[in-house]
Amino acid sequence: MTSTTDSSTPTPPHTPLLDRIARPSDLRNLSIEQLTQLSGELRAETIHSVSRTGGHLGAGLGVVELTVALHHVFETPTDRLIWDVGHQCYPHKILTGRRDRMSTIRQKDGLSGFTLRTESEYDPFGAGHSSTSISAGLGMAVARDFAGRDNHVIAVIGDGSMSAGMAYEAMNNAGALKSRLIVILNDNDMSIAPPVGAMSAYLSRLLSSKSYMGIRQALKQIAAHFPKPLEVAAKRAEEYTRGMVTGGTLFEELGLYYVGPIDGHRIEHLVPVLRNVRDSEAKGPFLIHVVTQKGRGYAPAEASADKYHGVTKFDVVSGTQAKAVAKAPSYTGVFAKALMAEAAADDKIVAITAAMPSGTGLDKFGEKFPTRTFDVGIAEQHAVTFAGGLATEGYKPFCAIYSTFLQRAYDQVVHDIAVQNLPVRFAMDRAGYVGADGATHQGSFDLAYLGCLPNFTIMAAADELELMHMVATCAAHNSGPIALRYPRGEGVGLELPARGTPLEVGKGRVVREGNKIALLSLGTRLAECLKAADDLAARGLSTTVADARFAKPLDADLINRLADNHEVLVTVEEGSSGGFGAAVLQYLAGVGRLDKGLKIRTLCMPDEFLEHMKPEDQLQHAGLTAPNIAATALQALGVATVDRAGEKPVRA
Repeated sequence: MTSTTDSSTPTPPHTPLLDRIARPSDLRNLSIEQLTQLSGELRAETIHSVSRTGGHLGAGLGVVELTVALHHVFETPTDRLIWDVGHQCYPHKILTGRRDRMSTIRQKDGLSGFTLRTESEYDPFGAGHSSTSISAGLGMAVARDFAGRDNHVIAVIGDGSMSAGMAYEAMNNAGALKSRLIVILNDNDMSIAPPVGAMSAYLSRLLSSKSYMGIRQALKQIAAHFPKPLEVAAKRAEEYTRGMVTGGTLFEELGLYYVGPIDGHRIEHLVPVLRNVRDSEAKGPFLIHVVTQKGRGYAPAEASADKYHGVTKFDVVSGTQAKAVAKAPSYTGVFAKALMAEAAADDKIVAITAAMPSGTGLDKFGEKFPTRTFDVGIAEQHAVTFAGGLATEGYKPFCAIYSTFLQRAYDQVVHDIAVQNLPVRFAMDRAGYVGADGATHQGSFDLAYLGCLPNFTIMAAADELELMHMVATCAAHNSGPIALRYPRGEGVGLELPARGTPLEVGKGRVVREGNKIALLSLGTRLAECLKAADDLAARGLSTTVADARFAKPLDADLINRLADNHEVLVTVEEGSSGGFGAAVLQYLAGVGRLDKGLKIRTLCMPDEFLEHMKPEDQLQHAGLTAPNIAATALQALGVATVDRAGEKPVRA
């Protein structure tokens, strides 16, 4: 275990065996005893590494032995190893030639916190969202069969990810295709797992052995000569008998050969079973059930409710995390406060989350209103339609789902909610850039993908006070679906009331009056627009700043006023192209206001996926900071300014 002289200078652990591992092939000739030692060193190295950078910890600690066993048994990268979601991949990265770059993880130009195809040949599939691994693995397996190759494909999926329907769709398809695929269920929280011990390990080895598989195949050939009903009965009897012993009947019914459960922290249990499955001549998919403990081997993580899933930098000895002192409440916390205030006054309000109660603030709501809080698991599609069902019966569901995760339920949003004009409230946390989690978690597209849907009302909060008012607006809105977006991080420090006040739908506000330039902001870029206005005022350019509040319906009166009374109009949003600015531009074109010489610019996210870096760096890159906003207005006027890097003069 790593020790520290102080929390800022952690001492590296003693890792003599790990120091000899430059790539997975270096551990293929190690003994079981050496692999066990390597696992201990790898766990210590993972703790040491994350203590310096922050990131995901608990999930990786739970799969240390499994990671070692997989790279020992299989010929990666020729054998494809897919980690579902990827937040458990830190030990995998250390073993696959990236140990010397772990200090850069989740930082600009550094390693990703997830698997990433462009980062390493050992990452055959990238992911930040869950439950994709079996589908991707099956695609790779079928492609392998087409090409006539004989490599293995292994998908490691957690029990939480198994709550998503996509995983079952993939297993059902795998069972039907009979393509050779190995699925490893990493079970660290499932109640269905039978006790794991010596007998379980023995049975797993037996049921995956060549001798048993050979006998099983022979009996199937004999049964094939029986009348069809007897053949089917014999097959089911064998499957159900094994299912009663091992607990894998569900997976057997989907067409996967089930092996397990196995203690995922015992190398001597893992390696023989993985070898048996690797060397089996049986066709079709396998599912190996491995039981692990999230946060394993690090006492603070084991004792923590979240098992140190995501952490900041921390002191290894005490486990104390170095968290910055908050200057203002988080937007997530303000949302929870506002929703609880509305729910206290209206017993028809219910809250729904898809496996993110703490991330959305609904854990707090659930403490106060436990019977009105629903965590449906990693099942965003179900969450949306479930909310629709509640809405049909007169309830007021708030579906609190990250902007990037709501993408997974788009058909349900369209078909089940928008088409039927059901009053479901969508609270989209993490709208905009999110920093270290990278491209898979950016809330970039919600304005575009919701803005094109009839019946929708869409709001974006400029600050935490506006957020409270918008939650109240959602609660009062019963004429159709309504969505509210807000970012990760802290508010600006405004005093908050006990309860928000509903806003007039489709009406924005003017925050500062001017007559030359108009800055029309949607969402939290309003503060930067005000800074830009100060800069422009210092240059003698009178600037109006307005907060649109609503992306849909647009405030036509406000937009007309800004277009008619200013030479330049700049829209600003922390969202992709095709969102608010595009809607404003389309409106102005439709009513002919672009025919009168108005200079208009639309600032939004660039047309690219930005990987992990600090949010402020992402915003700078996107051109959504005050200097960029001011420069855009000046360029529209034809006034010389400087480029984004501040290096040379440019002119529109």
